[in-house]
Amino acid sequence: MDRYVVKGGKKLRYGYTTGSSATAAAKAATKMLFTGCEVENVKIKTPKGWDLILDVEDIIMKKDKVKCAIVKDSGDDPDSTNGIKIYAEAELIEGEQVILTGGIGVGKVTREGLAVDIGEYAINPVPRKTIIEAVREELPEGLGVKVTISIPEGVDIAKKTFNPKLGIVGGISVLGTSGIVEPMSEEAFKDSIALELSVLKNKGIKKVIFSPGNYGRDFASELNLKNYSLIKTSNFIGFMLDKAVEYDIEEILFVGHIGKMIKVSGGIFHTHSKVADARMEILASNYAALGGLQDDIKNILNSITTDKAIEYIDENKRDDLFKILVQKITEKCRDRVYDSIKVGTVIFSKKYGLLGMCPIGKEMLEEYKNE
Repeated sequence: MDRYVVKGGKKLRYGYTTGSSATAAAKAATKMLFTGCEVENVKIKTPKGWDLILDVEDIIMKKDKVKCAIVKDSGDDPDSTNGIKIYAEAELIEGEQVILTGGIGVGKVTREGLAVDIGEYAINPVPRKTIIEAVREELPEGLGVKVTISIPEGVDIAKKTFNPKLGIVGGISVLGTSGIVEPMSEEAFKDSIALELSVLKNKGIKKVIFSPGNYGRDFASELNLKNYSLIKTSNFIGFMLDKAVEYDIEEILFVGHIGKMIKVSGGIFHTHSKVADARMEILASNYAALGGLQDDIKNILNSITTDKAIEYIDENKRDDLFKILVQKITEKCRDRVYDSIKVGTVIFSKKYGLLGMCPIGKEMLEEYKNE
């Protein structure tokens, strides 16, 4: 890709996801299957709205099937999938449907709580949608095709990821909500978000909204909060709290997905799973402190996503747990800033929506809404 972003004074190149690579390979294979002509490159539109034109490699053409590959490019983002080949095979079938499946190197889901059902290949919902849409663009009316995505190098790469722990076996996942990989050099990214905070300070804005990621940003928008004062902290919550003290910020409203914010309630301020992941332990211990049943505590500990764990909490109508958690998050953040900043917290889940807010968070929520 020839798109760049400047972070911390460094020019960093964007890349594209495994989902975009699979989409391009599937589209190219389908086109060649029904035209009988090889293609050198293929154009796709990503969910982000950017067009990509990607080179097609390793073409194998037969009478009723075509296979080809796209090389995954992560840009200047450190990524174990950078440079690997993602293959798609398009095969003519009876009927008019598009069947999407996985092959070697694409993991299979074996546990509940993920975005894909048990027994299915780990092709996440957004890339699944983009692949099928791209294939239909090349599919003649009245005909059907079976598309198989495979990632031979994914077998070995998966052994170095959390996939087996999550219940994804045999390979990696096909991922990507935007289709684009934003370069995330850690120091450069920290510099860039610190700069955002500095800019707000220089504008005289001393009341800000922090959110770890896109989910929080979107939820803040649903709550009609002022977006000009919102900063995505990514995993660097402690770093940004320190910067807020340095820049004399007066108020911070945290709006975050429970999957990230639960860690802060346990005093974890760098929330990347490679640094620390005690989500279920924190949920389970707080649930136990409320007198939760042993079987439910075990179920929470064995959950692989917070949404799955919340099922057990929701079934037992223990919403009071979230009131405790938001208060703990708030207190941990106040401790970090030595009580020099007013802090409020709102937590939510993609599946369950708003889970809880501390009293100060509720007060700030009204104050921070667009008029």
